[in-house]
Amino acid sequence: MNTGERERFARVVAANRYLVLGTTDADGRPWLSPVFFAPLGDDRLCWVSSADSRHSRNLAERPEIAITVFDSTVAVGHAEAAYVEAAAAPAPAAETSAVLAALNARLPEDRSLAPDDLVPPGPLTAYIARIDRRYVLVRGGDPERGNVLDTTVELGAEDAR
Repeated sequence: MNTGERERFARVVAANRYLVLGTTDADGRPWLSPVFFAPLGDDRLCWVSSADSRHSRNLAERPEIAITVFDSTVAVGHAEAAYVEAAAAPAPAAETSAVLAALNARLPEDRSLAPDDLVPPGPLTAYIARIDRRYVLVRGGDPERGNVLDTTVELGAEDAR
């Protein structure tokens, strides 16, 4: 892959605060949820949610997820998007401080999360998605690809660094 696609993936993830989380229940029924998130290094994304939310219940049954990150405010024809296939689970206790720090770096000070917000005693669970595969949207007319229509390109493991 080219450097531009790697940079595009990193830029989209860094610039946006919400992802669309795709989960499935035990019967394979899909569910999509907008979730405030933060990157946690190069190979993980994190968020907090109620363990009772539909997407969290789905994760308990099936940890395989899909994620899309994009800016919905741009004009038609100017979209950039990052896509992820991952496995997600509640964050191990040893990593909750890192999750809170990453999320709080994206939140206003008066909205910051504290350890007491997490179960127990709080209502939220910290989650980490470990990225297995990543993709970027390449818009139609890309001079390097010569594609007429928008397409999705997978970034190989060497491109994730």
